Amino acid sequence: MIAAGACAPAVMASPAVPHRTAAGAPFDPAPMRELLARLPDRVVAGALVRVAGDGRATPWTGTAGEVSPDAHFRIGSVTKIFTSTIVLQLVAERRIALDAPVRRYLPDLVPAAYGTVTVHELLDHTSGLPAPAGIPGPADGPGWWRKGVSPQDVVRNAFAAAAGRKPGQRPVPGRVQQYNGVNTFVLGLLVEKVTGRTFGDALTRRIIRPLGLRHTGLPAPDDMSLPVPHARVYVGEDEVTEQSPWAWAEGGMISTAADLDRFTTALFRGRLLPPAQQKLVFTVPAVDSAPTNTNCINGKSCFSAGGLMRIVLDNGVTVWGKTGSLPGWTNGVFTTRDLKRRVGYSLNPTGTTSERPYVMAVLNAAFKNAGFRDTTFKDAG
Repeated sequence: MIAAGACAPAVMASPAVPHRTAAGAPFDPAPMRELLARLPDRVVAGALVRVAGDGRATPWTGTAGEVSPDAHFRIGSVTKIFTSTIVLQLVAERRIALDAPVRRYLPDLVPAAYGTVTVHELLDHTSGLPAPAGIPGPADGPGWWRKGVSPQDVVRNAFAAAAGRKPGQRPVPGRVQQYNGVNTFVLGLLVEKVTGRTFGDALTRRIIRPLGLRHTGLPAPDDMSLPVPHARVYVGEDEVTEQSPWAWAEGGMISTAADLDRFTTALFRGRLLPPAQQKLVFTVPAVDSAPTNTNCINGKSCFSAGGLMRIVLDNGVTVWGKTGSLPGWTNGVFTTRDLKRRVGYSLNPTGTTSERPYVMAVLNAAFKNAGFRDTTFKDAG
């Protein structure tokens, strides 16, 4: 894990308290126990679920397979929330201008063809930047999960692959939400440019150390290890527990369910951002959702400028959080806006087929009878 220097003070703000329906029943663990009792199977080899809130002094934790309740796991794109929070802190400090073209800060990285793309559009995935290209994958042959690529090359490869597109073939910035990890790689590089520090150092100084996240960190580029305890994970016959953390500010962090709950709670309570930036954490743009946004439904965008997803579950409860996947892991952290019910989970998919039905089953079981419906959100125009 990357070591840190002196910690930066957290910014205090008053939490937003949304209107909600009458309180639901306390969390009933029976449906979750039933779900976990059916694991492992051919799709999911292990699972960890932690549910907090409802006034419980001790969170409920359940596992399946050979997974410890306090296991460390690779959080994948849940990392995006951390990255977005740091960028919004720098916006609050007036070191980054939210509506400034990102090329102003990174002229050697962002081509002139994307010169109007703003920092805000990177945050809410309306930038229209090209999708990742040339990143590690099974096509790279044996041991592909150990292969790495630098953040700069992830971005350059994406632009190079799209170099032949004419302006009319590129999405107009600000018009469509297209979930895209390249946005977050650029944001991470923006943090380094503005602070003059590594992203890992900024992460530790601004979030990890102030919040006391003792089991959370960003591995060095050549560190493929995972702190114990942890599950051993496989994709097919290949053990991929030790893998390259090349996803970096977009998806390279390691954490635990308890640490993610601590971070999410602090973020939602306004401990990390002042009011103006705190509002952006829950601001979803009022634009169409691209077909590639498979986690967004009904053609509406669902990703906020704070790195969160807004999901309406089967029972009508609105939850906010983020999913994240890497080979061998599918994770997430979600909560009602008022933090009354919170869940963190880590599943270990085998790669045989989509594990999405399992994720939705976990969320629906976690928020069953929650009774909290966020009715205050308004999309940004």
